[in-house]
Amino acid sequence: MGKKTKKPGKGKEKTVIKTAKAEEKRARRETKKLSPEDDIDAILLSIQKEEAKKKEVHVDENVPAPSPRSNCTLNINPLKETALILYGGEFYNGSKTFVYGDLYCFDVEKLEWKLISSPNSPPPRSAHQAVAWKNYLYIFGGEFTSPNQERFHHYKDFWMLDLKTNQWEQLNLKGCPSPRSGHRMVRKLVSFTKLINSVNPYSSFNIVLHLVPFVANSKLNPPANEIKPIYLAVICYFQIYLYGGYSKEVSSDKNISEKGIIHSDMWSLDPRTWEWNKVKKSGMPPGPRAGFSMCVHKKRAMLFGGVVDREMEGDMIMSLFLNELYGFQLDNHRWYPLELRKEKSTKDKLKRSFEPKDNGVGEKISHNEIEEYATTEKVKNPVHHEEAGDLEITVDEISQHIETTMTVDCGVIAANGKPYESKSDLQNSVPLEVC
Repeated sequence: MGKKTKKPGKGKEKTVIKTAKAEEKRARRETKKLSPEDDIDAILLSIQKEEAKKKEVHVDENVPAPSPRSNCTLNINPLKETALILYGGEFYNGSKTFVYGDLYCFDVEKLEWKLISSPNSPPPRSAHQAVAWKNYLYIFGGEFTSPNQERFHHYKDFWMLDLKTNQWEQLNLKGCPSPRSGHRMVRKLVSFTKLINSVNPYSSFNIVLHLVPFVANSKLNPPANEIKPIYLAVICYFQIYLYGGYSKEVSSDKNISEKGIIHSDMWSLDPRTWEWNKVKKSGMPPGPRAGFSMCVHKKRAMLFGGVVDREMEGDMIMSLFLNELYGFQLDNHRWYPLELRKEKSTKDKLKRSFEPKDNGVGEKISHNEIEEYATTEKVKNPVHHEEAGDLEITVDEISQHIETTMTVDCGVIAANGKPYESKSDLQNSVPLEVC
């Protein structure tokens, strides 16, 4: 057969447009001419001045749904499981990029949105991470992009939202991870028991106490003024784990204006001390990546997928998408790859179940009998054996193997579910149809 001529598509035109835009960006950077839209420092300063004008929390009820966006966060409100909290995100309309810093609450039962505006809010961002615990929502990192995508600013700040008062507070923590976006952050619940005689050391907002009276005195009948209350406390608190992400820095290479950094480090945050600690790699950890999925299941965290972006000459980006699955043990901080088991075929199941057994008379079942039984099972249950033998059976073929009569107590069941009363009824009956 001859080679078909391809119709001219839009792929080549898109490549030409992207290349032209990349050349224009590089030329502007070389001449050090920045448009006001690309001056991130001036934009963020202007936003900060506008935020300073806010004096109190304002909640707008039953507002329209948020505008289209990506790379926002959506969390369940710990104070009300039927409420969702949405924050931030970005939108690209084909020519300009818009980054948001608005806070919404969605009531699942009423199907209504609330728009919450409060003073001292975080600056707009996207590709950040948020976790919720008790009365608070915690946010770390993210990025701000200029409208022309000429400049990027990556955050490394840590914010806390009081879900009761809707007030924001920035926590200046020591030893925090480097600025990044596209990372993932999960929460681990820690609990233990301890004998205490004062709740003051554990009165912090991020620790939960369940007190049980406990008698422990050296004297059998001590004076009343010597009895000290002792409690068996079940102490619960949470830890935050952060992994991976992406950031940019100015490159010294003339062919590349900015250099991308793909992170593979892991950090933990202890709310008892509010200090970040770098987690040492152990086992078989995943490689650098961003934009992956991560969740906690029982005593381990699960990581899947991600993307690795590489800057090429002319401000072009090549992306490698991943489909790996990893597990991380939260108790001993050990990584290991995971692989889903494939369902075994009917032949393998029958061989394993029949080979060590006999047929009850002392004779072992032969492989030919196993093959014959497996073939019969495939015909009876074609849906369950598609992967085993890729068997394709039409409705007509299946109907040939289905008995149209059924003997019950020496009688025959008709199509209407009632027994035939005579042979003549059986001869004049209409056979069952398979549909």
